[in-house]
Amino acid sequence: MSSVAPARSSDDGSGPAKRAGRAVGRALHLPFTGTARGIRRATHAHGAGESGLGKLIELHAINGAGDMMITVALASTVFFSVPTDEARGRVALYLAITMAPFTLLAPVIGPLLDRLPHGRRASMAAAMLARALLALIMSGAVETGGIQLYPAALGVLVASKSYGVVRSAVVPRLLPPKFSLVKANSRVTLAGLLATGVAAPAGAGLNAIGPQWPLYGACAIFVWGAFAAFTLPHRVDEAKGERRARLSTHEAHSKRPGLRTVSRSVLCGLLANASMRALSGFLIFFLAFLLREHPLAGQSAAVSLGIVGVSAGVGNACGTAVGAWLRARAPEAIIASVLCLTLGVAVLAAVFFSGLFMAVLGATAGFCQALAKLSLDAMIQRDVPEAVRTSAFARSETLLQVAWVLGGAIGIALPLNGVLGMSVAAAIVALGTAMALRGVASAPRHHGASRPRVA
Repeated sequence: MSSVAPARSSDDGSGPAKRAGRAVGRALHLPFTGTARGIRRATHAHGAGESGLGKLIELHAINGAGDMMITVALASTVFFSVPTDEARGRVALYLAITMAPFTLLAPVIGPLLDRLPHGRRASMAAAMLARALLALIMSGAVETGGIQLYPAALGVLVASKSYGVVRSAVVPRLLPPKFSLVKANSRVTLAGLLATGVAAPAGAGLNAIGPQWPLYGACAIFVWGAFAAFTLPHRVDEAKGERRARLSTHEAHSKRPGLRTVSRSVLCGLLANASMRALSGFLIFFLAFLLREHPLAGQSAAVSLGIVGVSAGVGNACGTAVGAWLRARAPEAIIASVLCLTLGVAVLAAVFFSGLFMAVLGATAGFCQALAKLSLDAMIQRDVPEAVRTSAFARSETLLQVAWVLGGAIGIALPLNGVLGMSVAAAIVALGTAMALRGVASAPRHHGASRPRVA
């Protein structure tokens, strides 16, 4: 009899205590597995799972989270840890040391990646692994803010842009049926924005432990991303048909057709986006220093920066979400519309300068920049021959990055006068608005109902 009772209690492989433990484990595990399943359903909806776009969306979310961790670590060292005057010098030094070499290296990225048509997944994985290694290198210098931090930051920037260029060139190959390029790009971008929104407070929490901890987190995230890159469909690496692109008569005179040989509407869209990127750089640095010296009424400098920063982030996310919903087939018109809207708000901010208008301008600029960039990507994916599309994205990203730095440099150098700053912001947008309207006038009419075809 004594041998029968234990057998009964272990019919299911455990006693009451073990069964209770498993039940508790399932209860604790359910929120995480349920969240993961919910994220997978969202990223794979509307055919994105079958086409492979869902996996690219998830990969871009990983990329955004890792970049945000590094941004938190750098911001705590370069900007927040020192007085305003010293911070302006440090930020200017950071821009000079990282962006000057990047401007020279960036034109090489596109042609180099063009030679790796069979290795797009490997290229994205390599960009992830490079940033994982550089994050570990930076972790040894971030606490002191030494000069050795800047070459590593340059490497992170180059690797990040290399990933972005390849990712943009991959989207058309993973387009689900009845998806516009604007909608596909917006889904990918929105995933990155949501991931940065989650990673920002997580990075701040790690930074409270120590300035190197966000970099450890970034390293782990990028290693995960390197493995995730190889889960993309194999057709991402196929180069079939890429050298069959038909070039126009004008393009035939160029061995390496690029942005100078595409339609005027693409060039105008690029220049309009450059003005929006310059506005972004200007507002980030000008308002960061202005609000440190002159916070919003009744608020601390940190809270003031947070209000304006959250406004811009929410605006950017909303613009990306609208891009996912929008079915418009005329990206030129979208760019012109958002530039006109931004110009109107910038003029109002200059005339009726206040903390409220600064927040409204930040939100508007974030919203409109997101839609304008999605539309530009769609124009390049639509009009540029696939054989050189990667180079086209590299060149456009280089110009936009340089525009951002120029805007930031103006924001650092300008006197901390709110009315003057908003007037400069309006002038920057006005230049882009003129180019956007020219782009609408020269837009190709036959593209309105067409959907790009890829090999």
